[in-house]
Amino acid sequence: MKILIVKMSALGDVIHALPVLRYIHQLYPDAEIDWVVEDPFAPVLAGHPDLHEILTVRTKYWRTLPTMTMLGKALKFIRRLRRDHYDVVLDVQGNSKSGLFTLMSRGGKKYGFDRHQVREWPNLLATNKRVSLGEGDHHIAQRALAVARAAFPGGNDVPQAGPLHVDEAAVQRVVEQLAGHKINHPLVVFHYGTTWDTKLWNVDCWQQLAGRLIDEFGIAPVLTWGNEQERSAAEAIHEATSGRAVIWPRGTLPELVALLDQADLVVGGDTGPIHIAAAVGTSTVSLFRVTDAERNGPAGVEHRRLQSPLPCAMCLRKHCDEDDQCSRSISVDEVISAIGALLAMQKSSQAEERESYAGNH
Repeated sequence: MKILIVKMSALGDVIHALPVLRYIHQLYPDAEIDWVVEDPFAPVLAGHPDLHEILTVRTKYWRTLPTMTMLGKALKFIRRLRRDHYDVVLDVQGNSKSGLFTLMSRGGKKYGFDRHQVREWPNLLATNKRVSLGEGDHHIAQRALAVARAAFPGGNDVPQAGPLHVDEAAVQRVVEQLAGHKINHPLVVFHYGTTWDTKLWNVDCWQQLAGRLIDEFGIAPVLTWGNEQERSAAEAIHEATSGRAVIWPRGTLPELVALLDQADLVVGGDTGPIHIAAAVGTSTVSLFRVTDAERNGPAGVEHRRLQSPLPCAMCLRKHCDEDDQCSRSISVDEVISAIGALLAMQKSSQAEERESYAGNH
């Protein structure tokens, strides 16, 4: 059986769709599954054991080209896409862009969201099997799984995070870097940045949190960044701790995955690194302002999701006159309490494992 998944962007959304692979694989372990994804996010799928081929597009780059050149690039990809005939196509994105490639693919059954759940109505023109969502499909990962369950009924429930492939060579490089910085466990990673300014937690709050993590737990956080704005914030946090916090060098996406896999805890907003951490099994504390923690955040006892208490939270606005107030609305006390609870839980679990090991030897 040949299956195509269309989930093109963004990083967090691609990560949220990973459980679809696990769900299909349990029913059809020999299925050939291809995935259409935007080029910047393709490395996070590379090496996944349940994927046959990753089909990468570069729509953002194509739009910078002259019209005829852009059309040539698009047509070349579409010819490649149509080279295979798929038994089932799953559009788990639901916008016009994903609909275009779903429409252009060669497949008999094309599943996607119904008119109540689709993100952009032209997507409805691409699918012939439209899936309604139930009350249990609120989380974005469950939305993707609902499409998979409609196409392939009868499978068992799967975790709503991961699995995510971790590159061994990247792990080795990260382990060497950690040793070079003399960073030991517990390893706590802070990621300040997000794609929207209205998702950001205030830099002052990050500075206070870093200081308290050092003072109260004896742990110097590792600060990751992906662009110059995030690097400037990391430097401000670093300076506020008198240089004790560690600014991590920007590396490749597989190296970021490896670092988050090695971490004991990751703290951040509604952003790709938080979802990567959950997908590799690392505990998280996630901070939500304009988006819904219950819809987007990692779930389970090993995760803590903190939502802004303001009555206008979850507004989905990218610009707001009350941004400063909202950016401080999740208190440092709440975050430090969540960190302490997870670290204590991990410490207790490790003690139980040691006792069990000693009892068996």
